Amino acid sequence: MLSLSIPTLETERLILRAHREEDFRAEAEFYATDASRFVGGPQPEHRTWRMLAMMVGHWAFRGFGFWALEEKTTGQYMGRTGLWFPQGWAEREIGWTLMNHATGKGYATEAALSARAYAYDVLGWDTAISQIGPNNEGSKAVARRLGAQFEKTYEDPEYGPIEIWRHLAPNALENGGMEAYA
Repeated sequence: MLSLSIPTLETERLILRAHREEDFRAEAEFYATDASRFVGGPQPEHRTWRMLAMMVGHWAFRGFGFWALEEKTTGQYMGRTGLWFPQGWAEREIGWTLMNHATGKGYATEAALSARAYAYDVLGWDTAISQIGPNNEGSKAVARRLGAQFEKTYEDPEYGPIEIWRHLAPNALENGGMEAYA
């Protein structure tokens, strides 16, 4: 039997944990809306289930992946943030997707800081990108808050034009990588 060791991280307001099957309902509801257009949606429930299973499988193949975001005070599923590098991807990425009820509250920035600290401090990454759709102003704002800078646009064969946003290297971060663990 496959055994995965997915670490749990905590921020001020969030628990970053392994995905559970009960996260599927919130993801399916999100992927039924146009808000999912920047992350491959809208899509039917069976594809959403497969996508969640793929995220768990990414941990098995790469040793890192997306965490589910759970609000500490309510236990509510808020979305996902994590580290991503599937076959064919440009570079190792820090990504985030929030459910509709969780946007505009700083959760993506809070969680992505923790994911980036894990990538730099635990996994030893020396750089990371975020791939963002040209019209995804919300994700661009998160990238800017993280200190990432627009680098270039490229044509992804599946998603079309995608912007690459480069994160600061670990030695360029003001407080070092550990600030997300505080």
